[in-house]
Amino acid sequence: MKTLITLVTLALIAYFGWKYALPRLEQKDNRGDDSALYKVTKVFDGDTFEVEISGKKEKVRMLGIDTPEKYDSEKLDRDTERTKRDKETIRKLGSLSSDYTVRLIGGKKVKLILDAKGDQNDKYGRLLRYVYLEDGTFVNKKIVEEGYATAFRKFKVSKEKELIEAEKNARENKRGLWGEIEGMKYLGSPE
Repeated sequence: MKTLITLVTLALIAYFGWKYALPRLEQKDNRGDDSALYKVTKVFDGDTFEVEISGKKEKVRMLGIDTPEKYDSEKLDRDTERTKRDKETIRKLGSLSSDYTVRLIGGKKVKLILDAKGDQNDKYGRLLRYVYLEDGTFVNKKIVEEGYATAFRKFKVSKEKELIEAEKNARENKRGLWGEIEGMKYLGSPE
């Protein structure tokens, strides 16, 4: 009888471990480890890139920032409507932002940090993270600070005030997309 109880107990432990514990371990692995570094394998645009985590390619959307769209999409339509600028202008700004992000993180190792306030993934399955270079540079802020992104205000994140202040500073100092761009007039505020 003891043997049967022991077998049933072990079977239940194995079942619940397989059903509940293992998926959580795999999920943590897919989110990224706060202390691990991941090589950026591809930059899609100014605020989205790809890394490899445990042999799986993962898209990462940088938290708290928004860059102009460079591809035809619903977001490009929204950016055009919101800013009252034509699609070609928005695409050019998106390409400049994307180019800056490539120079900043392309092929480099980054640390991915979760936001205590936010979700782990967006509706497209992308990881939502703060991104840091090996030297400690806060990438999300650096892109805003240099004028290639705005602080994204739609969803609350813990570093929102820091990012808004960086945007304000970039605008006031006409850095990046807020400054003079070859072939374009000064853009000023898009809002």
